[in-house]
Amino acid sequence: MNQLSTSEQQYQAFHIAKKEQKLRNREAAQAIGISEGQAIANAIGHEAIRLNGPFNEIIADVPKLGRVMALTRNESTVHEKLGTYENISYDHVGLVVGPDIDLRIFYSQWKHGYAVSEESEKGTQRSLQFYDATGTAIHKIHLKDFSNVEGWHELVEKYRSDDQTPGQQIEAAKPAPAVKPDSEIDAAGFASAWLAMKDTHDFFMLLRKFGVARTQGLRLAPEGHAYKVLNNATKLMLEAAAADGTSIMCFVGNPGNIQIHTGPIKNVKEMGPWINVLDESFNLHLRTDLIVESWVVKKPTEDGTVTSLEVFDQHGEIMAQFFGERKPGKTELEAWRNIVAQLPALA
Repeated sequence: MNQLSTSEQQYQAFHIAKKEQKLRNREAAQAIGISEGQAIANAIGHEAIRLNGPFNEIIADVPKLGRVMALTRNESTVHEKLGTYENISYDHVGLVVGPDIDLRIFYSQWKHGYAVSEESEKGTQRSLQFYDATGTAIHKIHLKDFSNVEGWHELVEKYRSDDQTPGQQIEAAKPAPAVKPDSEIDAAGFASAWLAMKDTHDFFMLLRKFGVARTQGLRLAPEGHAYKVLNNATKLMLEAAAADGTSIMCFVGNPGNIQIHTGPIKNVKEMGPWINVLDESFNLHLRTDLIVESWVVKKPTEDGTVTSLEVFDQHGEIMAQFFGERKPGKTELEAWRNIVAQLPALA
């Protein structure tokens, strides 16, 4: 069977699964045993156009689309923000640092890009979609009624690949590195280096330096700097922040991108296993049934202690991370500290 017919068969099966089971793209692809990236690549010649990188150049052209919806997700959590892409730069990490769209981009993970134009009950839905080598979605940019459609067509034409063959080869996911036993960790050195941190960004380098996995690092934290809370802490925190107007920061990411919301939240709703923020320009959807560990973490900085709530899945992967709104040079919000202090600690 040739590749084209395989792609076409999968394309048909994908759309049947979507329609009959009322599934989103990610779930419909999983239902027929392929990745979402493969499903989109199979739609080349139908709804999708393959794009050529460099992907940082595509992102640098996204401001011409005007106000759009940025979407970043992982297995358990979806983060959606309305806004414009501003203050875009690229060194070893890509940055988009606007008041609404705030991203930290790791382009080494970006392997495939597509422009997608789908017909729906709401009319034509246009987007740019980026995937890693395994066909897992890294980042999506959805046009809305107020976006610049002409700019989208210009961008697609500029980056359109000469290769519009349906289908995409994907790589198997690499196994997670083995976690070192605690006995092999320089725990005293790790705790001492934790207390010497000057910035929250030092934490990742600290884990790498001592060869420590993230939740392992929280277990080995200096006394009083990390403790477990009940897994309903995210729901309680979001409800408390919405009730008193405390401005928060919410980080959701995957290996290729981290997306950040900063500001107050208003409309918090629980729907089945999901806890949701359903605000005009910010939506968060988090699967509470997939939370295995929740931690309150305190990191020293030059501006005083910075407190976060961090939630993890069964693989020890971070689902989402929450802080009080803060800027360099400013101390943490007292209202945020009060909310976190009320979260029920795990006995």
